[in-house]
Amino acid sequence: MTDVEKLRALLPHWIEHNTEHANEFHVWIERIQAADQTHVADHLEAAAEKLEQVNRELQTALGHLDGFDHVVANDLTHHHAHPHP
Repeated sequence: MTDVEKLRALLPHWIEHNTEHANEFHVWIERIQAADQTHVADHLEAAAEKLEQVNRELQTALGHLDGFDHVVANDLTHHHAHPHP
């Protein structure tokens, strides 16, 4: 397996993993806001937004590996490792 093939397999996993973390952050944002810790919730929200930005970059990288130059930003978890026509 080439490094490109390995990366093509790893990127969807990384994106999914980051999405799971961002979703967990959002759960904790609600919980910590309920505990009147708005300043902590603000930092968790910033972290979640950064993970989402990272995922957009990883999705774009995957798009380049798969042979297409644009991606739908809202579809960060649907990937497959074959070239697109």
